[in-house]
This record gives sequence, C-alpha cells and structure tokens, in this order.
Amino acid sequence: MKLLNFTIIKLTACLIIGIAFAHYFHLDFEVILFVTVTLITFLGMYWFLLNGKIDRQPYFTLLAYLCMISIGINAVNIQNETLRPYHYTSLATNENFKTVIVKIEERLKPDAYNTKYIASVLALNDKTAHGKLLININHDSINSILPVDAVFYASTELKKIQKPLNPHQFDYSKYLELKQVYNQLYLKHSELLLLSDSKTSIYGFADKLRTTINEKLVTAGFKDETLSIINALLLGQRQTIDKTIYNNYVNSGTIHILAVSGLHVGILLLILNFLFKPLLYLKHGRVLRPLIMVVLLWCFAIIAGLSPSVTRAVAMFSIISIAMHLKRPANIYNTLAISAFFILLFKPTFLFEVGFQMSYLAVLGIVSIQPILYKLWQPKYWILDKPWQIFTVTLAAQFGVVPISLFYFHQFPGLFFISNLVVIPFLGLILGFGLLVIVLSLLNLLTDTIVTTYSYFIESLNGFIAWVAQFEDFLLRDIPFTLLQVVLSYFIIAALVQFYKFKNFKWLALCLIGVIGFQSLLFYNKFKSQDTAIIVFNKSRFTIIGQKANEQLTVHHNLDSLKQKTDNAIKNYKVGELLDEVTMGRLESFYKFKDQTILVIDSIGVYEGLSFKPNLILLRNSPKINLNRVIDSLNPRLIIADASNYKTYVKRWKVTCKEKKHPFHYTNEKGAFILK
Repeated sequence: MKLLNFTIIKLTACLIIGIAFAHYFHLDFEVILFVTVTLITFLGMYWFLLNGKIDRQPYFTLLAYLCMISIGINAVNIQNETLRPYHYTSLATNENFKTVIVKIEERLKPDAYNTKYIASVLALNDKTAHGKLLININHDSINSILPVDAVFYASTELKKIQKPLNPHQFDYSKYLELKQVYNQLYLKHSELLLLSDSKTSIYGFADKLRTTINEKLVTAGFKDETLSIINALLLGQRQTIDKTIYNNYVNSGTIHILAVSGLHVGILLLILNFLFKPLLYLKHGRVLRPLIMVVLLWCFAIIAGLSPSVTRAVAMFSIISIAMHLKRPANIYNTLAISAFFILLFKPTFLFEVGFQMSYLAVLGIVSIQPILYKLWQPKYWILDKPWQIFTVTLAAQFGVVPISLFYFHQFPGLFFISNLVVIPFLGLILGFGLLVIVLSLLNLLTDTIVTTYSYFIESLNGFIAWVAQFEDFLLRDIPFTLLQVVLSYFIIAALVQFYKFKNFKWLALCLIGVIGFQSLLFYNKFKSQDTAIIVFNKSRFTIIGQKANEQLTVHHNLDSLKQKTDNAIKNYKVGELLDEVTMGRLESFYKFKDQTILVIDSIGVYEGLSFKPNLILLRNSPKINLNRVIDSLNPRLIIADASNYKTYVKRWKVTCKEKKHPFHYTNEKGAFILK
C-alpha cells in the first residue's frame, strides 16, 4: 500500500506547503484571497464539466493541489491579527505612556523577576483595540496570581520584545510572534486596576477548575513538588515545576511525560473505554459511547490548555475512537493526516512549534519503525514481551525525534531507554490513580492514606528520574546540528525503512546517497568554520570577549564560577559556529585582530601614554573618563560599550558620540559586537 495514494495525505502536504510559504514570504492578503476564490471557482466548474468523474484527471488534480496551497496561505493570513483593523500596532500615537485595558488569556512560566501572562487588548488610549500583549508583573509582597478572563486597566509604556543580543541565542520575540504577541508591558500589582473577574470564556472556566482542584489538593495535604507534577501530568500546567526537577526529566530523556501528549491521551482513552463499556448494552450505546468519550477527551484538552501536543493527540484519538466504534479500519497515516489537516487549518502557526513537530514525528517513528524492530525478536513469554514492546516503542519514537531534537536542543540522553522502560508502565498507574485523586478531591472524599500513597508514587518517580539524570557522562551535550542535517537524517531513515520493506536497489541507492550527502555536509561545515573573529558578548554586569580561530574559541571574561557554569552565551556560540574547543582566559588591556587593535578601558580609566594607536575602544566596568578627551586624543574608528557599564554612563557616552558624530555601539541595544 503506497503512502501517497491517500488523498488526505496529499492535501495535508499541500496545506503545509501553503502555510510555510505564507510564513516565510509575506504576500498581499487581498491578492491571495482573489487567487483562492478564482482557483476554487475553476475547480468547481471543472468538476461539473467532468460530471464528478475526476479519476485520472491530472489537470483537475493539479488544480486541487493549487487550491489547497492557496488555502494554506489564506489560513495564515486570516490568523494574522496585525492585518485586522484596530490592531494596537497600527494605532498611531506619539504618547510614550498609554492607557490599556487588557484581558488575561494565559499564564506562562515565571522567571526570577516577573510572573508572565498573555493578555488580549480591549482598548488602547480609550480607543477600541485588538491584539495580544506579553505582561510582566514584578514579584512583590502581594505575589498573587491573576485569574484567566480577568479584565484590568493600567497606564504604562508599550515596549518592544527584545531581539537576541548574542549570536545564536534563542529568539524569544519570534517565538511570541507565533502566538501573535508583538509588544510587552512591565507592571507592578499596585499599577493594575481590576475591572472585572467574571468568567467569560471556556478557558476562564477551565482555569477556575484547575485553581479549585489545586486548592482542594493543597487542603488534602499534597506538597508543592508533588503538586507541580500532578499539574503537569494531569492538568497540562508546567509553570510551577522546580527547575532542578525539570532538568532531571530533560537529562534522563523523559521530559515528554511532563507535556500532555499522545501517550497521556492514549492511556486516558483506554481508561474511558473500560469505564463506559456498560453503555454498549444500551439500545444506542454504540453511538453514545464514542460521543461521550470524544466530548470528555476534548474537555480534558481544554483543561490542559489546548497545547499543540494535546490538541494533536485528542484530535487523532477522537478520529480513532469514532472509526473503532463504527467498525471501520483506520489507517494510522490517514488518521495522522486528518488530525494535522484540521489542526493546521484552524491553527496554522502550530506547524512551527517544537511540541507539534516532535509529537507527530514521534508517532510517525512508532508506526513506521516499531513493527520492524519488534519483528527482530518476538519473545514467547509475557514477562519478556511487554518490556521488549516498550523498548521498541521508545527506540522507534527516538528515531522519529532525535534529528529535530538535536537541531533544537543540541543534546541526547544516552539512558533514555532505561528511564522509559520504567516510566511508561509507571505512568499508566499514576494517570489512572491521579484521575481518581482529582475526582475524590472535588467531592471532598480524599483520605490521608490516599494522599500519602499517591505522594509516594510521585516521589518515587522523581527519585528514579533524579537517579538516572545523575549519570551525566551518558548525556551528550552541545551537539552541533543544522537544519540541512535534519533533512538528510530523515531522508536516510525513510530510505532505510523503505529498503527494509521492499528490499530493492532503488531504496538502497537512495539511502547511500543520503549517507554520502550527510558526510559531505560534515566536511562542508568543517570548511565553513575555518575563519577568525573577535566577539564582545552582551552580558549584564560582566565582560565576555571571545577570540575565534578556526574551530577554537578563547574566552576572556570576569565571570564568577557560578555564572560561568550557567551562562549560555558561550555555549550557544560554540554550538552555532560548530566549534570543537573552548578555552578560558583573563581579560587583557588590549587585543590585536588582523590589522586592528582594540583598547580596553576599564574602571581604572587608563588610556594615556600608549605606544600604539587603537582602532577601536571598548569601555567596560563604568570607567570615569571624559569621552570627549578620549576621542580627541586617540581618534578611534568606533567606541564600544558592553553591558557591564552603568546605564547612566552609557547614556552620557551616547550623547557625546552623537554630538561628535562618532560611531557608538552599545551591546545592550545593538547586540554583541562581532569583528571578522
């Protein structure tokens, strides 16, 4: 059975092409809409002329594919809120401070300084407005959580979301753009005026239910660490997980269980199948049972926050559930394509979210590769067969996600197979027991014995994960992996699977071509990294200067041991530039790069009596100097100030350079300074 013979798979592929095209190339909305309507009109006329006999009609097929591509482009444009009238970005105003009325939509994971929310704009400067904002609420003595659907009034300054200031740094602004968020607010609790706290959306009611469940669980005696895992596994909320526990799950290769996805929904479907089996004895039970199950699955998805992973999983299992009860065979590839089609039609930006990509690739890996792995050895005894099934499922899923995981996260947990052999069977018990705990808590029927028992299960899970994560030698970190390597990796995997199935020379040749291409890319990457550069990184209160020589990087810095261990600027640069070695050194008073000399003026402020004339000057640690005199005496080509300087000093230096029409580069505004 050829995969691409299924029409829905072809149409989904065309929809994805259209979405990707619209994402990377901004096209005129009205023109594309006109083209789409024209194509659909011609398609309808052609179908009418053919009397519905469209088999083996290449022109009709081509027209249908073009229609679907244009629908994909329109799906992106329709979702693009900046194209709508009254979006706050299009409301021109000269005022720095604005009055805004916002409605809280979603709670995000807090950072060290702020709690974070996504909010929709209702009004801006007393005018009706639309759009979404990132709201940062400063941690203070109140430290209360804002409820979803609450409406607030504030007077503040709209700020742009900062672009990355260091090379190869994660672009948080692009990530938020996928959520249609383009600006942010910084506020204190005292600056917010509550206008309404009534629930007006299904998300608000879901948030209230989650809050009620948490209050009941706290009253019952669950501790914070246990409660955070319950929230992640059963309610889809990971905001409160301790950083150490979260890193343990990442390092052990089991982070996927903390994001509600296909594994959780599949277990939930099995539980619902068992609970509602008596409905089959009723007259219309065969219709009622799947209907109730699908409704409950979507209720669970809403409570879990409708993340891409849970939305995809619930959509897929809803289709499987309906097909199963209609007694119709459901091809898993068709099911995946249908779920992806409808999700992307209504939420096209999901295509670019890591969770969405990894969840589909994991399922594709399981359905394509797991049967092959399982056939290698089929144990006769149940006690061996079940662990072998779990192992092959885990390994197949890794084949699906490893290339893209290396591209995004640049690490590979070597002990994933051990941790998953224990965690996956354990997860079924935790989910089943957890649902019972939640129901009993809402009915005020939780006993101390149940709380103690369930807490023990969660603590045991965390303990095992921590034990696996401690073997750091098995965690491969900082692995450079480019997008082209991802494409070639999946090409090789697909060719290997097809070769196993058909065992012909064509697929073997394609596989070998992929391997040669991958090797050639490795040689090209080595050649590409053969250059030199000097980089002044942006690091608040510190100075970091990097000297790149081919595949080696020497870092001069004044970081303390803790900052050096946790700082990502150097790690990101090493991975992004495909470097082999990083060495550390102390800061120097000047640097030579080719025919350029960089003078470093630190807090001491010494710059007189030099035996050379610097081309560039780096100001660090807020030197008390008269910049006018420095420029007049040394006449450098450029003045650089890093983020170790006081902002008041930098502001004064900027004014001086502007008056003297002298180039000035401040890393906290323009990003890291790179000289190649």
